Amino acid sequence: MQRIILAVLVVNTLAVAATAYLNFRLLNQPVASVTESTPATGALPAPKTGKAEEYKFFAIQKIIVSLPGDGREHYFVLDLVLQANSDTDDKKLQQIDPMVRNSVVAHLSAMTFNQLRGLPITELQAKLEEVVLADFASRQVVQPFDHVLVSKLVVQ
Repeated sequence: MQRIILAVLVVNTLAVAATAYLNFRLLNQPVASVTESTPATGALPAPKTGKAEEYKFFAIQKIIVSLPGDGREHYFVLDLVLQANSDTDDKKLQQIDPMVRNSVVAHLSAMTFNQLRGLPITELQAKLEEVVLADFASRQVVQPFDHVLVSKLVVQ
């Protein structure tokens, strides 16, 4: 009986050691950075020759929209991320935060709860990007970003 317990203990110890070794090896591999965006078509981008383009991301957190719904108010909380070229000045991205918030709130406030709730995230993201870019163009403001990404959506 003692030999069986000792054998099980040795096997368990070896299994734990092997798992720890594999985790250590996997976690110490270099992480690839985001080098290019995928087109809206979902197709893989064609390989580029030369230096790959790098991006920076600017978070716009907690955009809160209240929408009328089935006899009560509903709240949407959105976190957005603006994708810009890596050489874009952070100050420019910070300065446009209120304008992006205004565009998003103005667009989403015109929708009903069921309309907004029924949109897939990809469609919502594409629509918000379209609206924000159109708002920048109508105000003749240069946009220092390339894409608008939805990073969080909470519905209450």
